[in-house]
Amino acid sequence: MVEGRTTRIVKRVATWVGLAIALFWALAPIYWVVVTAFKTSKEIYGAVPTLVPMLPTLENFEKALFRSEFPRFVYNSGFVAVIVTLISAVIGALAAYPIARMEFKGQSVTARAIVLAYLLPPSLLFIPLFLIIQRMGLIDTKAGLIVAYLTFTVPFCTWMLIGYFKTIPKELDEAAVVDGANRFQVLTRVILPIATPGLAVVALFAFTNAWNEFLYAIVFVYSNDAKTLTTGLTSMMMGDTFIWGQLMASSVIAIVPILIIYIVAQKYIVEGLAAGSVKG
Repeated sequence: MVEGRTTRIVKRVATWVGLAIALFWALAPIYWVVVTAFKTSKEIYGAVPTLVPMLPTLENFEKALFRSEFPRFVYNSGFVAVIVTLISAVIGALAAYPIARMEFKGQSVTARAIVLAYLLPPSLLFIPLFLIIQRMGLIDTKAGLIVAYLTFTVPFCTWMLIGYFKTIPKELDEAAVVDGANRFQVLTRVILPIATPGLAVVALFAFTNAWNEFLYAIVFVYSNDAKTLTTGLTSMMMGDTFIWGQLMASSVIAIVPILIIYIVAQKYIVEGLAAGSVKG
């Protein structure tokens, strides 16, 4: 009896220690970014680093927002991410519905091809994508970035929605068809209202991926008019000189929109991931 209780206590302590280490590992870099954003230049470049700002200041945020091109970069990222999210959600739903709800020749092959398209690393695709976008005349444009981002967001959204659509009873489709609805009406009036949590999840992940993407942004864009925030941050690195205060303040500003979206959509995220994991 005592031995069993001791074993449970040891397991519980080990679990809490493991969680504490994982939490520290995840949050420590974010904490350092935030506190550095509020430090003065003298404190940032001092010989002894401090864990908290001794003289908190908003000067770094003022420089980032009003004395740099960073607001333009944030706008470009937001514009590209929103358009990519909308297109990915629409195409993903239209592609996922027939694969999940209908039977046709090559159905399984199509589903596997979608997964394969998503799993291909961007480092293998950016050269052929560059040639395609160049021939389209979209190099150094936000439209070119949108086209590039769709190559990985659409397969992801489609695959996620396939799994979610499979959790919805097929009897709903049959009842709607009996009432005279066509397949498009079944999708838009029956399936999508039920699949709102799933759509929220794929939209959120598509937005996050587009917001944080770096490789395509730095390869396909070079002017400030089309730069996104991920590549715009590199303008604060001049040779071996880093403007740490402004760089950290800009990073905090870039984190805020994603953080707000996750907090607001937390309920849908949990529901969508839980339901989408049942079948796939």
